[in-house]
Amino acid sequence: MKQGTMDLERLLANAQAAVAPPPVARKIWEIRTEEQLYAKLRDPIVADTNRYGQKIDLIELTEGARPVGRSMYINENPAVGHNPNRNKQHGFFFTADNCIGCHACEAACAEKNETPAHFAFRSVGYVEGGSFPDYKRMNISMACNHCDDPVCLKGCPTAAYTKHAEYGAVLQDPDTCFGCGYCTWVCPYNAPQLDPVKGQVSKCNMCVDRLEVNLKPACVAACVGNALDFGVIENIPEGREQARVEIPGFPSPEITRPNIRFQQIKELPDVMKRTDSMPVKYHKDDKGRYRSAIDQKKGRTAHWNLKRLSSRENPLVLFTLAAQTAAGAFALPFLAAQAGVDGFVAFAQSAVYAPLAMLDLMLIAFGLFMSTMHLGKPKRFYRGFNNLRHSPVSREGLGIAIFIGALGLHIAFSVAANSSFRALFASVVGIDADVLIGAVTAGRIASAFGYLAVVASAAGLYYMNRCYRIKARPFWDHWQVSSAFTGSMLSLGSLLAGSVLVATLAASGRSYDTAALVCAALLTLGLVIEGVGHIVHARDMSRAEHEGGASYYIQTTTFGKTFVLRNALFAVNVVRLGHRRRHRHRHERHRPRAVLRARDPDDDAGRVLLAQQGIRGACTRHRPGEPAAGWRGAAAPLSLSHETVPTRLSRDAAPGRPKQGPTLSEGRSPYSASGVLT
Repeated sequence: MKQGTMDLERLLANAQAAVAPPPVARKIWEIRTEEQLYAKLRDPIVADTNRYGQKIDLIELTEGARPVGRSMYINENPAVGHNPNRNKQHGFFFTADNCIGCHACEAACAEKNETPAHFAFRSVGYVEGGSFPDYKRMNISMACNHCDDPVCLKGCPTAAYTKHAEYGAVLQDPDTCFGCGYCTWVCPYNAPQLDPVKGQVSKCNMCVDRLEVNLKPACVAACVGNALDFGVIENIPEGREQARVEIPGFPSPEITRPNIRFQQIKELPDVMKRTDSMPVKYHKDDKGRYRSAIDQKKGRTAHWNLKRLSSRENPLVLFTLAAQTAAGAFALPFLAAQAGVDGFVAFAQSAVYAPLAMLDLMLIAFGLFMSTMHLGKPKRFYRGFNNLRHSPVSREGLGIAIFIGALGLHIAFSVAANSSFRALFASVVGIDADVLIGAVTAGRIASAFGYLAVVASAAGLYYMNRCYRIKARPFWDHWQVSSAFTGSMLSLGSLLAGSVLVATLAASGRSYDTAALVCAALLTLGLVIEGVGHIVHARDMSRAEHEGGASYYIQTTTFGKTFVLRNALFAVNVVRLGHRRRHRHRHERHRPRAVLRARDPDDDAGRVLLAQQGIRGACTRHRPGEPAAGWRGAAAPLSLSHETVPTRLSRDAAPGRPKQGPTLSEGRSPYSASGVLT
């Protein structure tokens, strides 16, 4: 039924387009009378599928979901072009042997699109190799390749990109863009260009206005060496014999399946080098294909370069760390209290729990503010949810937004359920809080929103990880991103929550040993997870021969000393935490059994032993209705009369005189084999 409805709508749309009078519109593109033949499109024969097996006819590819003959509204012009292959996938053809590096294509593109001087839609680069006199250079002209699988479209959170059924053009709307620049990360060809002045991204538009009148793009028409050509994809231009998808320096076509084909027949040296700062060169393999390798252009000398560590991405760094810290600092005390872990339950019932959650809320709010200020157009931040279907940035933002909303409601109902706040409310307002909401009901609602906040934060952090798993950035496309983010959440979150929690329990006289142990264990676990990820990532990148290996080379040379300093500080923290845990374990193991047993408020025999051994600060047994005080924080030591001391203790000290410690007569132990006082 659904397919029939779609077919009917398509037929109606085509019928309306056929009978509708032609719109009164100005010409899409003014054709010059002296336009040469080489500037005109001519594709009499079109293949059915491309080399990847995808339909070239885009109407067939969409199964008729797009009507034929619709307007593209180029520059708000409703006119429709008369290109017979209007709904076929088009693409560029570049013959490297013909390119002389004159940059005429760049100039024509800049003139046609009126781009400012600080960025360009098309650029010409080159690689070179050999030695005098047999020294060779290969030029390459590059712009947007209007891919079959455009990662810029899937990554853009504002849905500013559209893959059109007309010519297969991937077009971007600068007015929809809010300038996050994520498309510039995911595109392996550097096609999208971020204008820092206007705060928006724009890119090559395939000159669709020229295509509508059967003219090739401006860059192609301006090429003096006949190196650039254009037409329906897989159609090899006249006089060419190759249509490859790889060329030295070109990223893997499997990332996006770009609509560009190459010809390069002239013999090149076995090693071709880049002339820019990227430490990459290309070696010819046994099959004649060029594979990347690391080019140590600046040796292995390590530098600090502290100033270069700062970039326009600093706000995103703060957002990432703030989100991870807030997620961990909230999830730890909440989930531990829900599980009934000793110390966390008491903290959750205290008046400090809500302020800690508020601190988490302010932390994530600060991160969101910094992330918003990073945008080229901060006032359009709400457009970040436009592409929930594809973009990990949109999904990350939604997860964090739900987290902050659920956390705020959790705080509100936690305050409503807290006895201290309810008593304060009654004293200030003069009415019982039960009139508004019961403590039990408020507690249940707070728990529900707490679980929602935990789930939302986990989803946000998952898609935060997905934002950096980019195929075009092999240095990032490693599971170390997950370990780093997870480790930061555990270590920073437990550090923040543990500091507040332990201080609160200690100040209130409650036992904080279990809580401190849990926080320390998670802190150590987070550092270990992050450390293992760093070690494996360094091993993999040091062996890699792609751009990820080049980035690692830059990290260990250009920023080598800062890299070593970070690793050293990281290792020191892990070792210190491990040493403190081992020291604590030995201390607990050798502590007299009476001390360990006296921590149990229900163990009277242990309390007696504690008092006999002169250890002050024993806990009193908790009774229903009384506040439970930890053994460390009791107001006064447990006192025993002289008569309660067993006769096995020597009577050297006079009654009433304080002892420095117990003295055992005849070297006998006050413990039986079972550990019970004999």
